[in-house]
Amino acid sequence: MTVMTAKVSQKGQVVIPAAIRKAQNITTGTKLSFTVTDDGITIKKVPSSLNWDKLIKDIPNEKVEFDRAGHYDAAKSPYFDEWMKENE
Repeated sequence: MTVMTAKVSQKGQVVIPAAIRKAQNITTGTKLSFTVTDDGITIKKVPSSLNWDKLIKDIPNEKVEFDRAGHYDAAKSPYFDEWMKENE
């Protein structure tokens, strides 16, 4: 874990240290989210649409069909079946 400090200006602004901006690819226009808890503040990058594409590219996508009784064919929907078994 790397710890760096920054000063708050009179206008309430903080400069993110260059090493952090570079390591996290924070550039002009990058959106950040702030989460406030009793312990402090967490700052995270808001994923861009390109980031979301990378994040979800390996998530399986399958159509699950249910019969009138609410049953599905595990062989036709193996990922859903695995998820159902994990969440029983």
